[in-house]
Amino acid sequence: MKKALVVLLVLLLVPVAAVAGQVGRITGLKGTARVRAGNNIPYATLKKGDVISEGNWIKTGPDGWVELTLNDKSRFTLANNTEFEVTSFLYNGKNRKREGTFTMTQGKLRATVVKLGGRQSGMTVRSGTAVAGIKGTEFLMLSQGPANVFFGNEGKVAVSGDVKGPQQPLTASTMTQNTRSMTPVAPLNVEAGTPIAEARDIFDKVTAPAPPAEWTDSGRIADIIARWNINYGHYLADSGKYNDSLQVFQIALDLTSIAEIRADAYMERGALYARFLNNPELALAEYLLVLEEYPKLPQAETALFNAAQTLADLGFTDQARIRFNQYMKEYPAGKHRDNVETLLRSLGA
Repeated sequence: MKKALVVLLVLLLVPVAAVAGQVGRITGLKGTARVRAGNNIPYATLKKGDVISEGNWIKTGPDGWVELTLNDKSRFTLANNTEFEVTSFLYNGKNRKREGTFTMTQGKLRATVVKLGGRQSGMTVRSGTAVAGIKGTEFLMLSQGPANVFFGNEGKVAVSGDVKGPQQPLTASTMTQNTRSMTPVAPLNVEAGTPIAEARDIFDKVTAPAPPAEWTDSGRIADIIARWNINYGHYLADSGKYNDSLQVFQIALDLTSIAEIRADAYMERGALYARFLNNPELALAEYLLVLEEYPKLPQAETALFNAAQTLADLGFTDQARIRFNQYMKEYPAGKHRDNVETLLRSLGA
């Protein structure tokens, strides 16, 4: 009799346990997308209509697009080249209680979280270096390497570098960004006709309720923001917001692999250290990075001149003389030639 009761209890409890972890269903899919049940488990093909449970990972390919609808009708739309985990999710419709944690290790998503009346605890979307705390709202999130960019569409999102760090309020038509778990820079209005608005508009299209016909523009988002950050970081430096400026230049470096943008970011960081922060050693390090990584780019000429001048200012006369002579050899008709000749004479060359 006892054995029969145990078997009955098992039969009753197993279906409940199986359903308890189910958080939603795939309601839209295009292109290549895969799913795995948890960490260190091989990915399998994902199909429209598949049930998603806690601990599941979704990964889209270069042409992949996925819409995940949760049990509370909230939606996550994943663009191409995105990896996303449903870390945990609890929803009790009767008690109007909801909490969840979602992790995006890379990619682009649109989070559309429905508003609930009554009790509700927080939901968060995380990358490795940022946290977005959400209730009823819609926002866009890009995570590339250690850099993160957020655009607000509706409601309010609390964005921080980590769960215990200071937060920035992301609201409709604003954007914020961070890298390497730093406190995000102050939110900025997205003005029509600006490069940042162009990036936001492309982002909107690739995470819209219908997938895009092609993905050519998707890869431009991070590069557009990185290029825009060069000008924005320069503006922040001129405004006296030196830490934000340094972070914005670092975000540019972390977002893009385009050599010209990266060289500009190094040069701007060097100028900031030299002009505003009275730190010639760190300025020199930035200039030397340009010379090491991008010796054939136009930025290398000014980097070489600045490095030589900084060495002279630091009292490293011999090293400065070597760099100035290198400039004369590599740029015989360079724009800094007259200054180099004068400085060489002052060094006794």
